[in-house]
Amino acid sequence: MGTTPKVIWAVADTRRGVENQAIGLAEAIARHLGDAVTARVTIRDDGYVTLPEHDTPDIWIGCGRPALKLARRHRKIFPGARFVYVQDPRNHYDRFDLIVAPGHDRVRKANAISMIGSPHRVTPDRLAKAEAAFAKHLAALPAPRATVLIGGPNKRFKVTPDVSANLEARIGDLLDAGYSLMLSVSRRTPKALTGALKARFGDDKRVWLFDGTGENPYFAFLAAADLICVTEDSTNMLVEAAATGKPLYSLPLDGDPGKFSRLYGALEAHGALRPLLGPVESWTYTPLDATAQAAREVVLRLGLEPQGAAA
Repeated sequence: MGTTPKVIWAVADTRRGVENQAIGLAEAIARHLGDAVTARVTIRDDGYVTLPEHDTPDIWIGCGRPALKLARRHRKIFPGARFVYVQDPRNHYDRFDLIVAPGHDRVRKANAISMIGSPHRVTPDRLAKAEAAFAKHLAALPAPRATVLIGGPNKRFKVTPDVSANLEARIGDLLDAGYSLMLSVSRRTPKALTGALKARFGDDKRVWLFDGTGENPYFAFLAAADLICVTEDSTNMLVEAAATGKPLYSLPLDGDPGKFSRLYGALEAHGALRPLLGPVESWTYTPLDATAQAAREVVLRLGLEPQGAAA
């Protein structure tokens, strides 16, 4: 690859959670190498691929099913690139030089790297910048502060009326315990639940409720929190929250977590995660550094030489 900066492509479709995994690993590798540039390759819903200005990648990192298909074609176009896939490529293991897979997927292949959860973009620097950018809004919320991140139904979990009522009650308990709230819903959150939360908490001056309108304060919410609560369906957000070192509580939904129970167990074993069953507590643990660890392993396995400080 010579002495010029290495080019890392992050290849994914338009889903935010998928995109963040590819970009998160690309950025972590770039930080580790110290002399690299990252570029986003977007696979649109219509199949059109938006290529970056850096037209030849040294490292190609993909995530999501559309990236699986594109990898086959790009391996022929860019024979000198090293190909990495995030998640389980399911029967396409030989398409990639390396696979970075969640430990709960139990991918047992010679070219697989296992990590707790999936790569993400949470770093101390990004958190600090986000907190500074939203400092005026955050200052209106007296400490202590709790961040509550609410996902929604998926293949494994449902948000029933009983679940919604329980979530609303637990959020109210945090307010009663003296916490200001930074509350965020997602695109998957049922409209009825979002409406109920707005009706109950929307006018409270100790609550900042983000419903997707305007600039997203997600990183600022993580940075400014004294504790974080995340619904158990949101595995990416659970791992991202664990990267902060803040006390992390899971909020139950209705369903069977299946393989994700192994992820919850890993987060609990790390000291990060507890179920929210009663009064909240405060505790400390080492921030989960799984993305940086995976990046270092990728660099090692690919035989690349870091030119700057490790991530």
